[in-house]
Amino acid sequence: MAEQITLPEGVGESADAPHGTAPGPGARRGATKTKPDATVTKPDAAVVRDALGVGIAVGLSGFAFGVTSAGSGLSLLQTCALSLAVFTGASQFALVGALAVGGNPYTAAAGAFFLGVRNSFYGLRLSQLLALPRALRPFAAQWVIDETTAVTLPQPTRRAARIGFTVTGLTLYVLWNLTTLLGALGAEALGDTDTWGLDAASPAVFLALLAPMLKSTTERVTAAIAVLLALGLLPVLPAGVPVLLSALAAPAVLFLSGRRKGTDGATATMEENR
Repeated sequence: MAEQITLPEGVGESADAPHGTAPGPGARRGATKTKPDATVTKPDAAVVRDALGVGIAVGLSGFAFGVTSAGSGLSLLQTCALSLAVFTGASQFALVGALAVGGNPYTAAAGAFFLGVRNSFYGLRLSQLLALPRALRPFAAQWVIDETTAVTLPQPTRRAARIGFTVTGLTLYVLWNLTTLLGALGAEALGDTDTWGLDAASPAVFLALLAPMLKSTTERVTAAIAVLLALGLLPVLPAGVPVLLSALAAPAVLFLSGRRKGTDGATATMEENR
């Protein structure tokens, strides 16, 4: 029977092992214990469920756009072409809403365009996160909108992000265009579309998705000022212009926030030098 040898405390233990815990079989002096992978994963089924929930909920509001667009005087072909080619609900509603109240077509188009520009900034972030092959990027760009961004960004892995983006985009694109067609066809049966208030459906859904993302005070203040600007300028400016000017809330808040930080930093420096 081999003689039992007692080593001094701490000799032969891994640097990462708890005090008094012997190393596992095959451990060598100076070896570092491998830590478990801390990467957070999410089941594919859960990602698909979340994506379908957003895609279906928002996709059904395409019916409201179809009704509103037809009530604004656009033809069935024009209404469906907007959903197929533009595919960004807020911009589409801004365009037909401005036309419905007699706004200048160029002003209406400009308002819709600048609302759609935000998708370009989404694309900058999503392109890094998804890392899609070059051949797929032009097709994926069509689906870079508020809802796909909201579903994709919180995903813990690239695989989950790709699934969330694809399922949300596909579900929403198909349903939005289908319900747009149904809404335009049923506009005559509904009569005066203004009495239904359907033009508020898509903005309401968008705000419901946006609200949880406003986590910092700066973001909340920016959103509040933008809303106040749009509502305050609505009675005095042509349709579409208040939406454009409400975007000035972002640089204004950032400028004031930067000045406040600079002032606080200068005050702190003066106190340290006393």
